[in-house]
Amino acid sequence: MEIKITSNTRNELLSRNELAFTASYDGATPARSDIGAKIAAMQNTPVENLILSPLKGRFGTRAVTGVARIYDTPEALKATEREFLIARGQPKAEKEE
Repeated sequence: MEIKITSNTRNELLSRNELAFTASYDGATPARSDIGAKIAAMQNTPVENLILSPLKGRFGTRAVTGVARIYDTPEALKATEREFLIARGQPKAEKEE
């Protein structure tokens, strides 16, 4: 998977960087967690400070476009983002039998 950042804007009011990107891939569509981990590694930031929304793929293409918001602190993320977006980025808990 190759990720190309198309724009990087700093939003001082909300203490975050706003990245627009295009991820091109071979094979199956990569998971949201894989894309987030790769962007976090590219930007040298913890995955906990990253929100991906929205991710859009088009039929017949091997690319996904999206927006990543990277916050300075986890507190700034929780104060700004909606709960369902925060939960979407967390790993799923395993079901107990």
